[in-house]
Amino acid sequence: MSALRIVGPRASRALTVALWALVLLAPTPPLAAVPEATPREAPAAMPVEERFRAANELARSGDFPKAIGGYSAIAAASDETASLYWNWAQAAAARGAQGEALWALLRARELDPGDRAVSREIDRLREALNLDRAEIAPEPLAALARISRRFRLDLVALALLALSLLAHAVARLVSFGVGRPLATALAVLGVLVAMVPTAASFARPTATVVLRGAALYDAASPTAEAVGSLREGEVLPVLDAAGEWLRVEDATGARGWAHLEDVRRLDRAPRLGD
Repeated sequence: MSALRIVGPRASRALTVALWALVLLAPTPPLAAVPEATPREAPAAMPVEERFRAANELARSGDFPKAIGGYSAIAAASDETASLYWNWAQAAAARGAQGEALWALLRARELDPGDRAVSREIDRLREALNLDRAEIAPEPLAALARISRRFRLDLVALALLALSLLAHAVARLVSFGVGRPLATALAVLGVLVAMVPTAASFARPTATVVLRGAALYDAASPTAEAVGSLREGEVLPVLDAAGEWLRVEDATGARGWAHLEDVRRLDRAPRLGD
């Protein structure tokens, strides 16, 4: 059996005094600084609606860089809406970044092709940047993609094909003279409608030049040689991608590499840091 050591009363009192002395004389660690709460800041854990309101409040107060940072964080989390990019465009324009504002509006149009206010603002900024319509629409199939999304042509095609099958079934069960011709017509129409989103799926991705005087390089490297410059606001077909670089082609036919800080893709949400 193991023995227990019992401390006597005097030793216990002496031990207690020694322990208190160590506690009182020990250096007190400094308290961690507590950051001041800023009512307009929006932690990432907040709901999207509250973060969006916080970013809008920053924009109203004139802190456009922080507001854009808030919008960017929301978009990077795949919480994209046309309203988000509309407000982003207003903040960028107030900051003097017209290329970024045009990109944000074009991204808003991708999400809501039927918004006329966005289309009017795109035309206004395009004219302010002295760009032709073709310079912001280099990919004709992209327009087909917007039409397809606006009118949900994929669903329309499916509905027409379903009606065609139904008409065929009815024509076989009952004596209905125009049943088969109607079924055939619906099938043909469904195929024709389906051709629009199918053709649109072959559209090349595009990107917008968001920085005035953005350089075009001969290689995807920060040490590469600049071979030209890009026009702010111009939309460019994306030919290839390598890390933080995009190979693009401008309206003159010049090809080269541009950094993601200078051009932003229109076919997907920006990542944090873009």
